[in-house]
Amino acid sequence: MRVSVKRLIPKRREVTPQLVLPFHRFFKNEASSSILLIVATVVAIVWANSPAGETYTHFWETRLSISLGDLSISLSLREWINEAIMCFFFFVVGLEIKREVLVGELSTRKKALLPVSAALGGMILPALIYYSLNFGRETSGGWGIPMATDIAFALGILYILGQRVPAGLRVFLSAFAIADDMGAVLVIALFYTEQIAVDYLLLSILILAVIGVASYFWVRSTLFYTLMGILLWFAVLGSGVHSTVAGILVAFFIPARGKYNTDRFLEEVGYYLSRFQCPPNGCGESILLNQEHLNAVQSIEVACHHVETPLQRLEHALHPWVAFLVIPLFALANGGVSLEGVSLSRLIDSRVEMGIILGLLVGKPVGITFFTWLAVKTGLSELPYKVRWGHILGAAVLGGIGFTMSLFIATLSFKEYNLVEEAKFGILTASLLSGILGISILYLLSKNSR
Repeated sequence: MRVSVKRLIPKRREVTPQLVLPFHRFFKNEASSSILLIVATVVAIVWANSPAGETYTHFWETRLSISLGDLSISLSLREWINEAIMCFFFFVVGLEIKREVLVGELSTRKKALLPVSAALGGMILPALIYYSLNFGRETSGGWGIPMATDIAFALGILYILGQRVPAGLRVFLSAFAIADDMGAVLVIALFYTEQIAVDYLLLSILILAVIGVASYFWVRSTLFYTLMGILLWFAVLGSGVHSTVAGILVAFFIPARGKYNTDRFLEEVGYYLSRFQCPPNGCGESILLNQEHLNAVQSIEVACHHVETPLQRLEHALHPWVAFLVIPLFALANGGVSLEGVSLSRLIDSRVEMGIILGLLVGKPVGITFFTWLAVKTGLSELPYKVRWGHILGAAVLGGIGFTMSLFIATLSFKEYNLVEEAKFGILTASLLSGILGISILYLLSKNSR
């Protein structure tokens, strides 16, 4: 027996079903979290430059230790955030990369070439600009700082513009920012590892092999992957490779297939929906009034759980926590740059600050736009629907907002406090200018196109 949807809805209400696409949910979370990111950054700057500014450094340098028998880990609060909590950020980034590679904007060669080309251009040119300004100096190791794009800030600005920009531009910016993150993770793993402990590295490989075998045999337990992820984090932390890489590695092995295929899901849900037999005046306001209906709803819920992939379920569950808690917390702990002694002459004299500012403000837009132009002109890819070259330029300028990942790489690049502070100031300055310039370009373009 087939039951129409209308019979299952009380007559006095009108329900308009809405299909929530994964990208729309992702875009909304990232855009909304940019507000919290700005607030956290402002609080950190004000705190660090207030009369009680010393408490900012002292608080985040407070040691927190965890011991189990002879095993002990002692890190500062800032290190716990950068080394441990940020693993969740990298884990979600890994899930997003895997989803995009399987079914998204990186799933086919032609679709992937445009954002990947843009990401390559946006990484190579800024790194070259920074390195050329710092060649032969101890600060040359910071070349990775201007390579990254902060997807939350960039999408937040596009969210402000709303329908003034084509939907294809949001997809393009998200895709090249994700490809950019992939490149940044590789840079961290390959170039910002100081010393390797072989025994811990071998243990990491062994744990990763166990995770890979479990994924191959369709183990879908999130508890299993959580426990193995914690073990991998400890092993990677001890190996000398930056521990956040563990988050990316685990994400790549999260199964992307559900227990049920679509046909079985539809068959089961159809059967349970047929159990709903209501009188002409309706079934009542509460499902508790009918035990058979309640059992059917619970069975449909189980079927939904089985058809949903672990990758999809974990990304949906963790992304809001990362967007609204992890990243703002990272900004609060790392964004407190001291403005004492800041002047135009210091800005010009500092190769670190100038390298970062020119890399993000000039290298990013030029590199992204030029490599995108090459991909299109050679016929390897094409521009998204309704997206013009002015839009690409505006998005490329927004790519100069490096904030989260750039701050992260800055903490890995320099050990000296003053160099880290210079890097932070350069990142904040370039990100602010890139955001203002990018939104101005896209707003003027949308105004002139009317």
